[in-house]
Amino acid sequence: MSDRKIKLQIKDMTKKYDNGDGVAHINLDVYEGEIVTFLGPSGCGKSTILRTLGGFLDVTEGDITIDGKSIIALPPEKRPTAMVFQSYNLWPHMTIYENLAFGLKLRKIPKSTYDPDIKKMLELVHMSGSEKKYPGQLSGGQQQRIAIARSLLLKPSLLLLDEPFSALDAKIRQEMREELKKIQNDLGITVIFVTHDQEEAMALSHRIVVMNKGKFDQVGTPEEIYDDPQTLHVASFIGEMNFIDADGKTIAVRPEDLTVVKGTDKADLNATVRTSMLMGHYVSLTAQYGENIIKCFVDRDVAEDLEVGDAISLAIGKHTIFKDGVRSKA
Repeated sequence: MSDRKIKLQIKDMTKKYDNGDGVAHINLDVYEGEIVTFLGPSGCGKSTILRTLGGFLDVTEGDITIDGKSIIALPPEKRPTAMVFQSYNLWPHMTIYENLAFGLKLRKIPKSTYDPDIKKMLELVHMSGSEKKYPGQLSGGQQQRIAIARSLLLKPSLLLLDEPFSALDAKIRQEMREELKKIQNDLGITVIFVTHDQEEAMALSHRIVVMNKGKFDQVGTPEEIYDDPQTLHVASFIGEMNFIDADGKTIAVRPEDLTVVKGTDKADLNATVRTSMLMGHYVSLTAQYGENIIKCFVDRDVAEDLEVGDAISLAIGKHTIFKDGVRSKA
């Protein structure tokens, strides 16, 4: 990505609260047209960073630039950013048209552009014809589409999304992810997305920033984060992972990277079948190995030959070794 234009730079940024919590010495370059997701558990600092970008929190130290210009002295309404919150933040007493026009009025955009711009944006989010409706007449997913449309109308250099789909049910959440990915691709906009949902991060992102206790644990593509975790925290936070302690080290192996064979032979681990659950085109099987419970994903034809209590052999395929919580090179 080094040949692409840098849209956002966070330079040695620190934000500390009065109680000492916050983030420190944050550095990140985000390229034009990227979706970068901050991923981590509650309290790790991801929303703090997002709110410093939007101007809702002042930075303690460091700088933030968009298109090479510092924005830390600017209030939210003067920044080339737009933010979408989890709670939609639509005005209930205003029609959808009035909600969409409100931000345009604040930015003193000419009224002559309202009608064509709003019509075009509603088409983009598949909400044409809703101009005269009120937010209370729309479903949660539809309200979030309007919230995204309202932000995009401002033509931001940077779109900020703070867990925007977490209040939606699973099916609508999946649809909204797909819509956002399509809109981002069509418009080529740069997006910073915050979530605690690793599946959402994997599905949406060009790059993921995995956070832990106010710091970056790893920054990489979804493939790099999944296939090559650099810390135990990253390995445990992204996807399903088995951890097996041996000789002072921890072997991390994903369920799909274990080969299950009935009986005991010279495989890496000898275990017994503990549970077996049909997941559709594959079976999720757990094996008892000493005190460890190991999860394996196996083909249905393999699982059909196995019963609870059967002796099995587990061959370890692709895996990662950690020592003291960090990937071991040995």
